[in-house]
Parts: sequence; structure tokens; C-alpha cells
Amino acid sequence: MNSASNRDVLLVIDVQRDFCPGGALAVPDGDAIVPRINALARDFEHVVATQDWHPPGHSSFASYHPGRQPFDSVTVSYGAQTLWPDHCVQNTPGAELHPGLDLPHLELIIRKGYRHAIDSYSAFRENDRRTPTGLAGYLRERGLRRLLLCGLATDFCVAFSAIDAREAGLEVRVALDACRAIDLNGSLAPALTAMRDAGVEL
Repeated sequence: MNSASNRDVLLVIDVQRDFCPGGALAVPDGDAIVPRINALARDFEHVVATQDWHPPGHSSFASYHPGRQPFDSVTVSYGAQTLWPDHCVQNTPGAELHPGLDLPHLELIIRKGYRHAIDSYSAFRENDRRTPTGLAGYLRERGLRRLLLCGLATDFCVAFSAIDAREAGLEVRVALDACRAIDLNGSLAPALTAMRDAGVEL
């Protein structure tokens, strides 16, 4: 996609202060991808971003569960849920997009994780796997069929978004040099395998 067509979209996943060094849920080296994303964006007519946007006391926060610690796992109505440090709380500095992003032609920001009882990794649907964000419909209505994904974190929100985009019938590539992973308990390798198995080009 070096010369992106007008059907191509750069989808920038969760490049927010709290996911970068110094943030509440920092991805190692997370801010190092910002210059690469800016360079990629210059080749795209269409740029969309996601923004984690949790209310205070979100059910995915370890602080919401007495006696639990960040990175513990609990069972909720839709299955297993990793518990996280409080992060990307609505209207806090940590929820802001990284200030180094240079995306003046950013067309849409999809906010996710704002429902108290449902966490949300994917840009396309929340973790109950039923609640859509509306992004698939937006892309379909505009005739945008090919995505290049970048952002944070490779093994969670990027991977979930890429796989769901394939399920929505889109052509999907992931720019691994413009992503960074948490690699929680070795989560990166299976995430890469799952994306390949779904037909995502890495």
C-alpha cells in the first residue's frame, strides 16, 4: 500500500498517552511508533483512529474487583476478562491521543470501552462479541475496503481489530513496524498466528 488508493484506510489503534511510556498501562517502546505512523499517514487519503474511553470504575479495572490485582483474570458474562490498571479514563490526560501524532486529515475517532460492563479491544465490536462499534458500517457505506492497521498493542487491540475486519469482509494488513506488543504471558505469538490464520497480511 505504498501508494494507497482512495479505497484504502489507515486505522490507527489506541495510540494514547496511557499506553505509552509513563502512562498507566504502558506498552514497552509504545511511543517509538509515532514517527512511523505519521509517515504512513502521509500516503493515505483516509485515516481513522480508535480511542480507549473508559468511565471511572470500569469493570475491566482491577480496582473495581476487591482483592484482585492488575493482570489477574476473572470470568464475566461474556467469558474471561483480563483485569487492567485504571487507564484511559474519560476526559483525563491519559486518554488523550499521543501528542506527537500528526494526523490533520483524521476523519473519524471510534471510542470504545465506554460501556461500564463490557471491555472493548476491537475497533469493530466489543468484547461480548455482539455489540458493534459502527466502524464496519461506516467503511461499507463509504466504499472503503482495504485497511492497514498500526498502533497499540499488537497482541490485543490490533489483533482483535484485524481479525474482526477480516470477518467483516475487508482486506487487512498490519504494519508490524508501526505496532508494539504487551506480550502478556507470551500473548504475542498466538496473536500473530491468529491474525495469519484469519487471512491478515503481516
